[in-house]
Amino acid sequence: MEKLLIHGGIPLNGEVTVSGAKNAVIAVLPAAALVEGVCRIENVPHIKDVDIILDILKQLGAKVKFHNQVVEIDSTTINRNVATYELVRKMRASYYLWGALLGRFKSAEVATPGGCSFCARPIDQHIKGFEALGAKVTIHNGNMLAVAEQLKGSQIYLDVVSVGATINIMLAAVRAEGFTTIENAAKEPHIVDVANFLNAMGAKVKGAGTDVIRIQGVEKLHGGTYAVIPDQIEAGTLMIAAAVTRGDVIIKNIIPKHMESLTAKLIETGVTVEEGDDAIRIYSDKRPYKANVKTLPYPGFPTDLQPQMTVLLALAEGTSIVTEGVWDSRFQYVEELRHMGANIRVEGRLAIVEGVPALSGAPVNATDLRAGAALVIAGLAASGITEVYGLEHIDRGYEDFEGKLRALGAVIERVKV
Repeated sequence: MEKLLIHGGIPLNGEVTVSGAKNAVIAVLPAAALVEGVCRIENVPHIKDVDIILDILKQLGAKVKFHNQVVEIDSTTINRNVATYELVRKMRASYYLWGALLGRFKSAEVATPGGCSFCARPIDQHIKGFEALGAKVTIHNGNMLAVAEQLKGSQIYLDVVSVGATINIMLAAVRAEGFTTIENAAKEPHIVDVANFLNAMGAKVKGAGTDVIRIQGVEKLHGGTYAVIPDQIEAGTLMIAAAVTRGDVIIKNIIPKHMESLTAKLIETGVTVEEGDDAIRIYSDKRPYKANVKTLPYPGFPTDLQPQMTVLLALAEGTSIVTEGVWDSRFQYVEELRHMGANIRVEGRLAIVEGVPALSGAPVNATDLRAGAALVIAGLAASGITEVYGLEHIDRGYEDFEGKLRALGAVIERVKV
């Protein structure tokens, strides 16, 4: 087991470069199973979730190379449509293999996925979409099985806005016969990225980034080269870290438009934000002001930045209200922040945050990926030493997180327990 030792109270200063988007690449890599040819995927972060997906693809028969943020996948040799529990249980987004293998083979069996456990994430909208395309779906012994004699395009209305269902249906539909429409689709940047990847390989997807996606099925997808977008959530995490430590940081390889909801809230709390073409500077030299935050599907405030933002508000002047509008039970990390002196009360999907002048270092445990990042940020701002456990969560989604922070002046070290 490992932990992070953080000596807090040091403002972050300097420049840092954001890696490729975790939420995009964990869908793009399974999508490569649809392609009968070689995909060269660039700007791929070296994180645990990527390693898991590549291991699964190898298990299915694909030929995979990963070097210097470039992955080459030859899916021509995939000869299995079953993803086993041993690997799938380690990450939630492995369910994208369901849509990809269904599109490729008209039959797919994927074990029930794992990943962050902060809330129940139903797959009923995935099933609804697959059934509309002509598949028969059953779940037995922990496995999700979808079988179709022929996938046929259909008009599908999602009852709730679901990123996972939008992507999974899109993956299956690109090789279905005829025309598919997904209404009430999610609009997150990584959905646009997956659609752009598919189109680069010969798919015909229009409307990604709006609430209506239209797909003309094609018989085959060919190989090609594609670069994954920068990570919106890593960028936001670094922006908040700079603000919390009252530092001065330029964050590079960023798409400022993707950060608009966070940028607005940081400005509201008194943080200076300067946007460039592909960089953002964050500067702060005073205690932040209070603000109310509600997470919503894109372009609203991202749920994946809620824990990090709560750390900033925990140090703000006055009382802030954080409303979780996407998932249940995403405030598990709050108890850990209380160990550090935060004054936060949770009532269902609300967190009432009474700002305190300072936090103090303490041993804390990451309960999920973004909670882990939030605890690291809290440790950077706190006086004394913070010990962060549960690093397996952080490693799932951040490439060399402590290395990037160390380059900005943080005193942070990974040690074996």
